[in-house]
Order: sequence, then C-alpha cells, then structure tokens
Amino acid sequence: MNSKTCFEPLEGSYSREDCQFLLQPIDIPMLSVEEKERLMQIGGQHYSSMISQEFPPSDQYLTLFFGLVDKYKHRLATEVAGLAKKIIEKKGDTITLVSLARAGTPIGVLLNRALKYYYKANVSHYSVSIIRDKGIDTAALEYLEKAGHAGDSILFVDGWTAKGIITQELKAAVACWNNESHYKISDDLCVISDIGGMADLVATVDDYTIPSGILNSTVSGLVSRTILRPEYQGFHQCVVYSHLAKHDLSNWFVDEISSLFSTISPNESTIVQRDQASVERHQKMKSYVDQLMVEYGVSDINRVKPGIAEATRVMLRRVPKLLVVKDVTSDDVSHLLVLAKDKCVEVCQDSAMPFNAVAIVANVND
Repeated sequence: MNSKTCFEPLEGSYSREDCQFLLQPIDIPMLSVEEKERLMQIGGQHYSSMISQEFPPSDQYLTLFFGLVDKYKHRLATEVAGLAKKIIEKKGDTITLVSLARAGTPIGVLLNRALKYYYKANVSHYSVSIIRDKGIDTAALEYLEKAGHAGDSILFVDGWTAKGIITQELKAAVACWNNESHYKISDDLCVISDIGGMADLVATVDDYTIPSGILNSTVSGLVSRTILRPEYQGFHQCVVYSHLAKHDLSNWFVDEISSLFSTISPNESTIVQRDQASVERHQKMKSYVDQLMVEYGVSDINRVKPGIAEATRVMLRRVPKLLVVKDVTSDDVSHLLVLAKDKCVEVCQDSAMPFNAVAIVANVND
C-alpha cells in the first residue's frame, strides 16, 4: 500500500465476519531480533517503530503446538462459552468486541463466534493497536464512533494479563479519551487468563498454555504486532506476513475451537469474579518480579516477562537471557524448553514461583 494515510479496515487472513483489523499495512525494512534489541536498549528507539521478519515454526515446534491444541481445545472452548454468557449479561445482545492486536485477536474471533452461536447476538469484532507508553489508537476509536457503534457496547479483549502494564495503559488511555471526547466508551477488559489480577471479565487465573499464545502471526491472521511510525497518518500500522500464507493456522485454530460449541453449554464454565483475590494475585506477581530483578540485577521491569505466554514472546521475539519454569516436566512449558535449547538459553526451575514461567530479556550492554 503506497498511501501514507489509511482509515480502511484490514482483514488479514480472517473473514470480514470474523475480524476487521483497524490497522494499515506498511512496508518497512526488517531488522534482526538482535539489532532491534540493540536499538531499543542502546539507541533509545521505541520498540513500536521497528519490526523483525517472522519465519515458519519448525516441525518439532508445530508438533508441540498441535499437541497443546488437542490437550486444551475443550477447556478453551468452554472458557470462551462461559465468557460469552457473562458478556451477554453485562452488555446485552448488541456488542462491539475490540481485541488488542494481536494476542487478543484469535480470542476476539472466538468470542464473536460464541456470542453469535449461543445467543444470536448482534456482534461486531475489530482488532486495534495499543502500544506501551504510546496509548491506544485514537483513529481506530474515531472509526468505531463513525461506524455507529454505541460507546457502552464496546468490550476490549486480550488473551491474558501478566504484569498488567498493557491493562493499565488501556485504562489510562480510555480515561483520557473519555475526558476529551463526547463519545464515551467502556474500558472493560475481557481475557482468558488473568494471572496478573487486572482484568474485568476473566475465564481463569491459571497460567496455562493458551495455544494461540505460542505462535506469532500464523495464528493471528498473518498480521504482525503493531507499529507506530510518525510518517504515517491514520490507523497504527502493521506488516502482513504474506510469505507465511501456506503456514497460516489462524482459521484452522478458531475452527478447531469453535467446532466444539455444539457440545458445550455456556453454563459449564465458572467465570472468575474480580475481587480481593485479584488484588492479592497482582501483589504476588509484583513481589516475585521485584525479587527476580534484585536476584539477577535487572533494572528495567520491561525486561522481566512473567507467565507462559509472555515468556514465549521473549523466546520468539526478543533476545532472552534466562528462562525460569515452575516444573521442567510440565507439558505447558515443553515448547519453551525447545525454544530455550534452540537459542542456548539457560533454564532454571523454581517450584515456589506463583505462575509457571518467566523469561528475562538479555541486557545487550553486558
């Protein structure tokens, strides 16, 4: 796309009925993971201004992915169905799902399908960009207003919470938006796994391997993580990894999960309530992260990524220094151990940790 101004939705590899990305595809130079890390830590460039190429996962890694899908697909389908019920109770039958690209996108697709399947709800699903230290894409919010979606119908969706930094970014960004705009929107956040104790609608507090969390674009519509470059106007940007089309599992994955809805009742899942236990979970996480930072001499909290999904991101997209797991024999961390072996990353076990994995990003100054 040659235009530097874009306000048209992007479908990625999903159908329009499943998801519309409020992002503009761009073509920018790809940096190696190592160079990107160096520029972030030494050059002071924000991570959102750069992107790396993605490559097909290995056969060994895909075997683990398919095994985890098989293991957890009934659980995930049940959790999505239970969340759909709670969403109907909270929002009524006209809902605008706004997933946070890109971890929230496959979960948003599943919720969209569940709400239509079980309740014949009037659902629209968009995926938008939110970037740490930069906020949410306000051009995307303007698009939702112009499209006629009621502000109170909006529900944000993500895959999980960890330290809660993006959750806090979302809450602050929506508060700022509501303070300055007549189009008032809800800041409610819905997630599958809330190990950080920060979300509003939650399926579980378990740190388990949500299968969509262990692949990159090939389970998220072939869309990259979001980019924010000053030379572009309109929606935040992304790269569409078209070269991975033959490896794309995005539709296979959501089909595999949603095909189980006919065998599941939304009443089967016990949805977690936000309460004092949520606050306690957040404090436990914070205490453990603080302890880890002292133990390994880490001064930047953004280099510590707790939870299986966040640790996986580090192993796939960053330069990892250390992987700590609760139990090296657990299937939930098997893919992390493969990635650690491939990258020659030290692995430690800590049976006392309050979640199942944490990764520390290397300091390129060391």
